[in-house]
Order: sequence, then structure tokens, then C-alpha cells
Amino acid sequence: MSVRAAGVGLGGALLVVGDVVTDIVARHRTALAPGTDTAAAIRTVPGGAGANVACWAAHRGCPDVRLVGRVGADSAAWHEAALTRAGVRSRLVVDAGAPTGTVICLVDGGAAAERTFLTDSGAALRLSPADWSPRDLDGVALLHLSGYLFFAEPSRAAARAALSAARARGVPVSVDPASAGFLAETGPERFLSAVDGVAVLLPSRDEARLLTGLLDPADAAAQLSRRFPAVVVKLGADGALVARNGTVLHRLPAPRARARDSTGAGDAFTGAFLAARLTGADLCEATAEGCDAGARAVERTGGRPPDPATAA
Repeated sequence: MSVRAAGVGLGGALLVVGDVVTDIVARHRTALAPGTDTAAAIRTVPGGAGANVACWAAHRGCPDVRLVGRVGADSAAWHEAALTRAGVRSRLVVDAGAPTGTVICLVDGGAAAERTFLTDSGAALRLSPADWSPRDLDGVALLHLSGYLFFAEPSRAAARAALSAARARGVPVSVDPASAGFLAETGPERFLSAVDGVAVLLPSRDEARLLTGLLDPADAAAQLSRRFPAVVVKLGADGALVARNGTVLHRLPAPRARARDSTGAGDAFTGAFLAARLTGADLCEATAEGCDAGARAVERTGGRPPDPATAA
């Protein structure tokens, strides 16, 4: 199915509404040693699922990427500068009452470089309907909502306001559930009700299982595609599944990669997928682009593509 057939106008912008946080990435080669020291390589980098998606979309060729998010005064200028260097036009609401969200990413030394998050959402999930304006949709061909917004109030209300405004304008909306842990706390039915009307759902394997209660990701993808027009289930190193109308249409492999840090790999997938859709790719082609970006992402530390200011 072409982008035009899906209602995504070529040449329009991608708008991401989502979280902007500071990531503290700690890569430890040995198991954590409770009560004493564990040697680690530690870096502080800009992150956040929504911001990562926007940066990867710009990196993968989307010429007009915009982001709406909420940050604390403590690091607003730093985050805005990083987004600008990445080619993202940001509108960051500065929160006077909360610091920018912070995530400690513990990355183990295994072959998959699996990460565990300790999350303080800070200002990120304090985004409110007052921070949203329908004018944000001017010139936008596709709206993407970070799933983190649906895990707290008032950000859930802000996400629903953006979703309603997009549907009124005929702008397709995509959602990445973003966190299996927060999804389990919120409850699958509450989340599914909140994202009703979304055109593309992009869950991970674990998120798809939680949303359906089905162990096989193909079965989960098929079931979700009876509720959403298009579903892409991300399988990490195993690639991805594409489903529509209750049927898995494509199973795509992921390129081989030497994993360094799996933080943000799903965000990279989503950003590249959306960029490809906006430049005319069909669902299968866009999913292949997503798989490639995810593989490139795990070879880097942090959840963003190379920063033009520091890349060699």
C-alpha cells in the first residue's frame, strides 16, 4: 500500500509529541555487585523515546521533523541544541516545577547488550493539554505519539487532545507503546482504549504479548491488526512482522549487528519507518528501513543517531 493510499501526504512534515529526557548510560561488563563497586563506562547523553524517534527520522532522510515535549529549566537549552543539530525543529515547554526527566540505563556486557532502565519521568510526563495547540499540525502529514505519554496524567490527556485534533484534520497517527513495564502497570485495555483511532501501532514483541495475552508474536500481530489498520511488531535481532486485517503479511529479518547498547533501538526503528513512509515507501519497505536503523542503533551508545557536531 502506498503512502498516498494510507492518507500520508508526500512532502508534509512529521510531528512527534513525546518525551525528552537525559540518559545516563552505564555499560558494565560484569554482573552488578550489590553493596560494592562495579566498573562501568558511563556517559550522559540526550534521550527520550519521542525525541529519539524524531532524531532518527531526520537522520534517515525526513526533511521536516518537528517535536513537542516538556523539559525542566535545568537542561532545556542543552536539549534544544542537540535536537537542532539533529535536524529537528523543537517546541519544548519549560517546566518551572520539575526537572527534565532522567533515565539511568544499565547495559550489560552480554551479546545482546540488554538494557534495564531506572526512570524518573520528571517534566516529560507533565505535558498537558494546555501545552498542545492544533496549530502544531499545520503542514503535518503524519503525527507520532510516544507511548510514554499514555502512562500518566496529564500527558495522557495531552496525547488524546493531539490524537483528536489529528483525526479531525485527517492526519494519520502512529503510536509506539514504548515500555512493557509501564504498559503492564497501566493495563492493556486502558492503553488500547486510549489509542483508539490510531492508524499504525508499532509495539515490541513483549508489548504485543501484553496487549493481546498471546505468546506467539505473529498471533499477537494478527490480533492487533483487527483493531488497528496496520501493525508492525518489532522483534529486535529477529527482525519484524507486518500485519493488516488479521493477517501477517511480511516477516522481515534484521541485519546482523555487533550490539554495544540496545537503548533506543526500537526508537531508531520507528523513526526510520516513519521517514520511509513519508518519502513513499510501502509498509514492507518502511519496515526494512526500520530493521536496518535498529541494527545501526545497537552498535552505538545511547538512543540517538550520530551527532553531526561530534561525528567523525
